[in-house]
Parts: sequence; structure tokens; C-alpha cells
Amino acid sequence: MKRVFGIKKETQPAPSVQDASDRINKRGESVEEKIKKLDAELARYKEQLKKTRPGPAQEAVKARAMRVLKQKRMYEGQRDMLYNQTYNLDQVSFAAEGIKDAQQTMAAMKSANKELKGMMKTVSIQDVDNLQDEMTDLMDVSNEIQETLGRSYGVPDDVDEEELMGELDALEADMEFEEGVPSYLQPDKEPDLDSELNMPSAPMGHASMPAGRANAQVLSIRPEN
Repeated sequence: MKRVFGIKKETQPAPSVQDASDRINKRGESVEEKIKKLDAELARYKEQLKKTRPGPAQEAVKARAMRVLKQKRMYEGQRDMLYNQTYNLDQVSFAAEGIKDAQQTMAAMKSANKELKGMMKTVSIQDVDNLQDEMTDLMDVSNEIQETLGRSYGVPDDVDEEELMGELDALEADMEFEEGVPSYLQPDKEPDLDSELNMPSAPMGHASMPAGRANAQVLSIRPEN
């Protein structure tokens, strides 16, 4: 049967953009190496032309240099073509990666949207408002409890607030009066006996005498010859 109908050929998968780009880059690197070798050969011919006198020998060197230069131009054209292909593949790869990112973003947004819709079904605005009202009532009751527990038991209920305010005003007036009394009307302070009795002590030892005066006293004491 295989000989009659033949065997179905297995189709090879199409190369990816990255595979094609890698292959072209390798070819470009190979061409670049060839160009470097031709540059070195041209440099050598250039030195020979400097040392060779005009004549058949110099013309032969020029011919070889011209042949190498043509090869270099050919390889440079191939290199530029390969670089252009690589640039185009990079643009395609960038666009493909952008589309993949967009697809993943859309999938993530759809999943999040579905999850949010499911969560919103369990939450009601009316329930939130009712919960806020209940919390407000509980806080008011808590404040009342705290105020009740913090009430003082020693303060009589029949205290007149106006009378207390009068006493407070009288205290403030007394404080202002005491601050405004001049110094000569304030009561005398007791003198500090320790500071008054703290006088400088007499010097100890012999006092120094000027040299001229001491010599005069010595001369007056000596007996006359």
C-alpha cells in the first residue's frame, strides 16, 4: 500500500522569527570576518605600493589590490542586505511581542472583571449604609457609657456654676493685683547676713617692700665708721 499511494511527507514547522533572525545574524558575522581579512590584505598592498617604484611590479600590486577591493565591495553589499533583513525581522518580532502582550493584558482584564462581578454580588450598597448607621449608633452609646463611668461622685449636685465663676474671677483679679504691686510697696526682705559678713580676709605673710625703700633702711641702720 505504501508503494501504491506513497507515504505522506511530514511538513516541517515554519521557522520562527527569532530562528530566522539568528540565522541571518550568523551569516552577517561570517561576512564581516571576510571583510576584515580583505581590509588587512589591502593594507599590506598599500605598504607594497609605497615601497615599489613605478613600473610593471607596481602595476601588478595595483591589480591585486583592485581585485581585493572589488571583493570587499561585494561583501559589504551582502552585509548591508543581511542587516536590512535583520532589521525587518526585528520589527516583525517587536510587533508580534506587542500583540502577545496585548492578548495577555486582555485575558488578565477579563479574569479580573469576572472576579469583580462575582464579588459585587456579595456586597450591597444598602448593607454598607446600614452598617455605617449601626456603627454610628454604637459609637454614641459607647461615648455615653464612658461619660457615665467617668462621672465624679464627690461633687454635690447643688453647686451653683455662677458662684464658681465669680470665685474664679476673684482669684484672677487677686493674681493681677499681686503682679502689679510696685517694689516699694512690697514687704521688705530679710537681709542676707552671710553675704554681708563675707568680707575679704587679711593677707598672710610679709608684705613686699619696694627695693629703693629697703636699701634706704639698711643704710640708716649701719654704724658709722
